[in-house]
Amino acid sequence: MLGIIPFGMVTGVAAVEVGIPAIHAIAMSVIIFAGASQLAATELIGRDAPIAVIVLTVLVVNLRMMMYSASIAPYFERESARWKAALAYPLTDQAYAVSLLKFRNDEHTSRRWYYLGVALSLWTVWQISTVAGILLGASIPEGWHLEFAVPLVFLAVLVPAVTDRPTLVAAIVGGIAAIAANGLPFDLGLVVGALVGIGAGLLTEEVA
Repeated sequence: MLGIIPFGMVTGVAAVEVGIPAIHAIAMSVIIFAGASQLAATELIGRDAPIAVIVLTVLVVNLRMMMYSASIAPYFERESARWKAALAYPLTDQAYAVSLLKFRNDEHTSRRWYYLGVALSLWTVWQISTVAGILLGASIPEGWHLEFAVPLVFLAVLVPAVTDRPTLVAAIVGGIAAIAANGLPFDLGLVVGALVGIGAGLLTEEVA
């Protein structure tokens, strides 16, 4: 939660700075509900990037949710299709990592309610933090360096999640590719890094 609060505020501030109306920024936060892709989309909107590039970037950045879904799905196989659809919406990096760790170590926990407890708590804090960033906007002192929380949030999720060779390869290769492609226009370096990382992880899994 401590990492989510400044992350959400940064996302809200970024939306205001590029001229996105407050109601649209809030809608983006509720509908997309994914900080990394929201920041990427916001930056691209600020650069007047083509809509196709914005949509593609958001989709590719969020491709990791498909991998999370495939990984955590066996724990919800007894749930109805309606419940599975509902549980899919609040899926985030943090909810996935915390829930999966709990499920692996405690077979007696109610998986549905534990997951919802984690996911909806994060959702609530995220929305409040985003709105706070939108309302405060430029009044937040630059000296606070809230943007520093963004990589820390993902590092906190990444390190415990790297438990085998494929995920380690995906993390390293994806990171290197994203850095190497950082100069591409419209933040496409992030897209390249995500695709290369996912490909490297899947290839390593097949070889193993």
